[in-house]
Amino acid sequence: MKSVPLIAFPRTLSRRGGSKKLRSAGRIPAVIYGGQSTPQSLELDRKSLENLIHHSASENLLVDLSVEKDSKPKRLALVKEIQHYALTGAVLHVDFQEISETETLTVMVPVESVGEASGVKNGGGILEHVLHKIKVRCLPKDLPEVITIDVSALEIGKTIHIGEIVAPAGVEILGDKHISVLAVKAPVTEAEETATDAAATATGEVEMIKEKKEDGTAAKAPAGDKGAGKADEKKPADKKK
Repeated sequence: MKSVPLIAFPRTLSRRGGSKKLRSAGRIPAVIYGGQSTPQSLELDRKSLENLIHHSASENLLVDLSVEKDSKPKRLALVKEIQHYALTGAVLHVDFQEISETETLTVMVPVESVGEASGVKNGGGILEHVLHKIKVRCLPKDLPEVITIDVSALEIGKTIHIGEIVAPAGVEILGDKHISVLAVKAPVTEAEETATDAAATATGEVEMIKEKKEDGTAAKAPAGDKGAGKADEKKPADKKK
């Protein structure tokens, strides 16, 4: 993977509420760690970062990080994590790991399928992504943004395992070779769909009955207790002496 240039600035607002003010000013808080230096708090221009992410196939990014007024003119860094808002997807925070060109990395890389599976095209099957990321080991220059797998020949009931993936040059794919990555499942029949719906309905009815019993709305008085209250009310009066 070719590294791309990115400019960062020393963090100016680090106290409580500082991150919110940074984001309001169009900046994104970040941190860089690793290498021979202690972790350093940074801030990035939001538009520059979003533009970089937009033009990348994944968030596995290798950057030549230039920090304003820093003793090092450039730092080779891997984007280790990007935190997003759950609702909008906007970037909240970025973690960088400083690395060396000669340092072997172990990274989770996204998996993408290419082509249309034969079992889907001809048999109406469903392509299932069992794993969305796989672990690889390589030098920074060989780091792939994504691992692409051709599924054109995949029939219904067939699976592609980790051990069957052809790794790019200079990349070692890690993990149990028997673990499934992609598979084509048989289409769901009308009978199976009806049975699933019926089972879900039955489960819902059982849960409703259980809830009623737990809150007492459907509880019945024990058979032996019938008329017990009336018997207590008709106790004979004490005889006068």
